[in-house]
Amino acid sequence: MDTENMNQAEMMEPGWAKLKEYMDNKTVIEVTVDGVSGGGLVSNVEGVRGFIPASLVALKRVDDLNDYLLKELKVIVTEVDESQNRLILSAKDVLKQEARAAKKDKINSVKVGSVFDGKVESLKDFGAFVDIGDGLSGLVHVSQISTKRIKTPEEVLKVGDEVKVKVIAVKDGKLSLSIKALAENPAPEKEEVFKLPKAESATTSLGDLFKGIKLDQ
Repeated sequence: MDTENMNQAEMMEPGWAKLKEYMDNKTVIEVTVDGVSGGGLVSNVEGVRGFIPASLVALKRVDDLNDYLLKELKVIVTEVDESQNRLILSAKDVLKQEARAAKKDKINSVKVGSVFDGKVESLKDFGAFVDIGDGLSGLVHVSQISTKRIKTPEEVLKVGDEVKVKVIAVKDGKLSLSIKALAENPAPEKEEVFKLPKAESATTSLGDLFKGIKLDQ
């Protein structure tokens, strides 16, 4: 910490100084919701009244903030201003971190060579993104789409097509898939093929967590 920041911390009351430290370190803390006020939740942190705006409570829109009363939430401090007696907290940022970590774990658990039944969700000049279920998708590079030479995915695929894909690489939290590999070397009948779960049967908590949420790749 440089001299200027040290002097600022020394000028702060102990509670505010601790909150500034939480913000700088992006520390995840657990708080209890004490009330609902002004379109958000209120919680006391280090003796200071903190506010969680409704937009920062959850990953999705919250219809009734009263459902969170007296419940515990994991939050990070996003804004500290002692002069304005302003402390802003976010539970949404913590949920995003947890969602990313959970998705990364799921991706890392996928084995190279696994075969999935999937559905084309989008087409780009460089390839097709295929949804393989459970909140996961991967890229089929244009060179891995067909045994014939094609310039763009649109020549042989369209959004919504059901395709069988093989995982050819798992790297940096991303899945590389191939349709061509299965055409060249069909999977043995005994090889397990993972089925894309239907929307109405997706009941796992992780499935619900990722539903309708786009994470940064």
